[in-house]
Parts: sequence; structure tokens; C-alpha cells
Amino acid sequence: MTASLVLAGADRSSPRRDARASAASIGLWVFMGVATALFSLFITAYVMRMNSSDAVSLALPWQLWLSTSLLVAGSVALEQARRAARAADSSRARRLLWAGGLFALMFLGAQLWAWQALWSAQVMPAGNPAGSFFYLLTAMHGLHLAGGLAAWAWIARAVRRRPAEAAWRIALCGRYWHFMLAVWLVLFALLAWVTPEVARFICGTA
Repeated sequence: MTASLVLAGADRSSPRRDARASAASIGLWVFMGVATALFSLFITAYVMRMNSSDAVSLALPWQLWLSTSLLVAGSVALEQARRAARAADSSRARRLLWAGGLFALMFLGAQLWAWQALWSAQVMPAGNPAGSFFYLLTAMHGLHLAGGLAAWAWIARAVRRRPAEAAWRIALCGRYWHFMLAVWLVLFALLAWVTPEVARFICGTA
């Protein structure tokens, strides 16, 4: 009799958990769509601004390569955490989840280090278009990643308290990290290779 009640409770909770996971997944897709539109507008504005006569190329600090490798490592760690959670290896999933968050924190630290390097080189936010957009784009990306870290901290706590929900929660966290990595790679390529000459070619004014 007791076993039947437990099974009945499990059957009722599973659809509820699936509904929560589905709603959270849809919400994340919508948020990523909005963020994609926002960053697309910034990218378009950057290309148009670099097409102006006063635009000059920006020598990017080497710290950006370090930060990129850290974000890649974080994305890989969360992907491995997702697979471990699906395999019901909760201990390994939690360790990898923590590793992904720590890599993201180090990414933000490396980004601030890059800012410091540019300040030391007298590249100010109000100096030239490339410098202004560098601070704007990296700050916007950093804010989105910081928001992801807040969600990561909540998920890490929830996974410890409710291991049965670990798989879908970690999967959502990993999806957002992959998205942040993709956005950063596009921004990094934009800042590194879209020079005034390239911008004029894109805008048809070369």
C-alpha cells in the first residue's frame, strides 16, 4: 500500500517536473533570441561606425585570448556536466557544474584585466570608435554572463537539494553558456578583424 502511494506520487511529480523543464526551456530560448537581436544591432552599429573617416583599428590586448580559452573551458565543463547528469552521475555532474562557473568567473576577471591593459595604453571609452565599442560590447557581454552566473549559483544550490531535477537544470545552464561562448567568438572576431578597410568594403564605400 505504501509503495503504491509512493509510485503514484512519483507519477504525479514527473509530469509537473517535465512541464517546468519545458517552460524554462522555452523561456531561455526567448531570452536568447532577444539577446541575439540586441547584439546584432550593436554589431551593425559597430560596422557602420568603423566606416567613418575618423575610425582607426584597435590593437587588442593578449588577455582576450586567455579569456576566450577560459570561456571555452567553461562551456566544455558544463557540457560534460550535462552528460554526467543524464547518466545519473550526480557527484561528477556537480563537480563539473562548479568548474564551469569558476571558469566563467575567471573569464570575467581576464576581461577586466584586458580593460586595465587598454587603459594603461591610453585607450579610453571616449577616445576612438573602436575603443568605445570595445568597452561597450565587452561590458554588455560581461553583464549577460554575470546574469548567467546568478542563475548558475541558483542551479548549483537546487541541484544539491533536488538531484532528481539536475539533468534539465544543468542542460539549460549549459545551453546558455554555449550561447555566451558563440556570442563572444563573434564579438572577438568583429573587434579583431573588422578594420575600417573591411567596414568600408562591407558598406560598399571602399
